[in-house]
Amino acid sequence: MNNKYINIYNNLVNLTRNKDLYQNFKNQDTFSDRLTFFLLHFAFFLTVFKKDNSKEVMQEIYDYIFRQLELSIREIGYGDQTINKKMKVYLNLFYSMIDKLYEWEDLSDDKKTTILHLFIHNRDDQLDLVRYFDKYRLKLLNNTLNFYIKGVIKH
Repeated sequence: MNNKYINIYNNLVNLTRNKDLYQNFKNQDTFSDRLTFFLLHFAFFLTVFKKDNSKEVMQEIYDYIFRQLELSIREIGYGDQTINKKMKVYLNLFYSMIDKLYEWEDLSDDKKTTILHLFIHNRDDQLDLVRYFDKYRLKLLNNTLNFYIKGVIKH
């Protein structure tokens, strides 16, 4: 497997490990919660960089990230049938995220809060998440794709 995009994957994993994202959770976070945050970060990543980069490169990144995700789920110990079912669920969730986040910059904070609540049910304060993802999106816009390919960034 070509590891050309491993730094993008590692950046997304590091972002997902941000403890501030889980502070206002009603219950203990689960693997599914963490994967949802991972997919949200990746959805923002793709929506920002797809305009200025070739479809082939973006498809390679997409394929690589989901291959890595599948390997991570396998490492947890799920069987082949379970992995196939879970990957189908996660892909559908991801496509839903992409669809909802497409015009993020044009939405009001209330609409953004509503969108995030569709994906993250375990958290009390969604407005903090709106601010977080606004900052994340701005950071993506202020850097190039190469910036994320070349190294793992401290966030």
